[in-house]
Amino acid sequence: MSAEHASGLFITLEGGDGSGKSTQAELLSGWLHERGRTVLRTREPGGTDVGHEVREIVLHHRGDITPRAEALLYAADRAHHIASTVRPALARGEVVIQDRYLDSSVAYQGVGRVLDPVEIRQLSLWAAEGLLPDLTILLDLDETVARTRLDSARTRYDRLEAEKAEFHARVRAAYLDLAEAEPERFLVLDASQPVADIAALIRARVDPLL
Repeated sequence: MSAEHASGLFITLEGGDGSGKSTQAELLSGWLHERGRTVLRTREPGGTDVGHEVREIVLHHRGDITPRAEALLYAADRAHHIASTVRPALARGEVVIQDRYLDSSVAYQGVGRVLDPVEIRQLSLWAAEGLLPDLTILLDLDETVARTRLDSARTRYDRLEAEKAEFHARVRAAYLDLAEAEPERFLVLDASQPVADIAALIRARVDPLL
């Protein structure tokens, strides 16, 4: 447990669209509640009122958004979200379960949009004042399988979901590279496994951190 987090715990879930992040966040949250922990579930973008407006822009704006502008919008959301929501919850000793964080920016805007991933990471860390998760759960799923899942669940796609297969392949590769570079922070799971099996593996990794 990091001293910065006091008795709190910061867990992020990463992975491509359709990998099951929301499902696993819900299951983990329920398990933690049963163990008597106070849990804050949040997401980026959209974890605050400001973030909700940013989310509408970056995911649903009908016109063009240049890659650098998109990256800066995500960073602006992150700066406000971490300062106003995440850090206070950690200081209260809560477990924060967050859908997407800075690794998404590195994968989607850095590699997916063919910007400099090192610069995007530095921008994200600056926005978050250096805050890193205690654990990042990467739900890894082949992009063609993910697309099939989305096709069965979506009536329309957001701006990122609608990108071509090549984009999503770059994003997946970027995530795996990030996990390889920081194995102590990442738990990489095959998201094609049964939901209950994935949840059990997550609980086994989280339990020693509590």
